[in-house]
Amino acid sequence: MSTDLRFVAEQCVTLAAKEFSEQLDFTVDSLVRLDSVCERLLAEGPLGGERLDLWWKLVGAYTGEVLVQVYGGVWTSDATPAVIVNGHTALPFTIANRVLSGEPFKSLASFARVFPALIARSGQA
Repeated sequence: MSTDLRFVAEQCVTLAAKEFSEQLDFTVDSLVRLDSVCERLLAEGPLGGERLDLWWKLVGAYTGEVLVQVYGGVWTSDATPAVIVNGHTALPFTIANRVLSGEPFKSLASFARVFPALIARSGQA
């Protein structure tokens, strides 16, 4: 599964560059740029149907892959893809859905930036 999601994340990098001139490099800071892509997508109106499905998959896979690469997380093989980071479960497709639905105050970058504090707080650093 992780290979498939890595491939989808790479497709997100390609499409963000092609359609929005945004360079994504699998860092937490690149999630700020992906947040911008999502904002621009929503500026055109609510996403729906195949377009929402496509971007949900791309954004969720990319966000999860950032957690894998930056924090040493691992994809789970459960029915709902998740990333385990030092014992903490992250649901990148859930945050992708919230961001792409235009939920106020939701951010991919903020989602990823919370993990160092969670790890430190739980004493698992």
